[in-house]
Amino acid sequence: MKLYSTSKHRLKGLLKLLLILLMLSAWWDVERTLIEKKIGGLYTLVWNIADKGFGFISTGIIKNYIPESVLEIDNFIYLNPGISILGPMKLAICAKEKNGGAEMYLCQDGYQTGRDWNWYYEAVQQAWLVVANKLKGYLENNI
Repeated sequence: MKLYSTSKHRLKGLLKLLLILLMLSAWWDVERTLIEKKIGGLYTLVWNIADKGFGFISTGIIKNYIPESVLEIDNFIYLNPGISILGPMKLAICAKEKNGGAEMYLCQDGYQTGRDWNWYYEAVQQAWLVVANKLKGYLENNI
């Protein structure tokens, strides 16, 4: 799954929106994180926390991190109580300045086959488009 998105907003602050809980909560409804902003660090996002547990979790290891421009996550795993544990995958998010604004490239790969994987691919394909638009709107209206 590959996605390009552009914003009139300058590059500064784009990757911060993917690394800081307060910002992740505001535009992506993330409820908890454990993010170590360094190569080899953890990148864990949690949604739908309830008394009985977590709704779903995405987690992996930061392979490459360059503030303001690159966030690559290896061994990316998706946990959801309704399906098998899915992974490992890779997630790459790159940002660069373009025409006075910012361009973001996102690629998630490593998908496998089977019913759960097919469901996940369809869900992610739709979700990343929504997430990119939310991110762009948040950038343009709040930063």
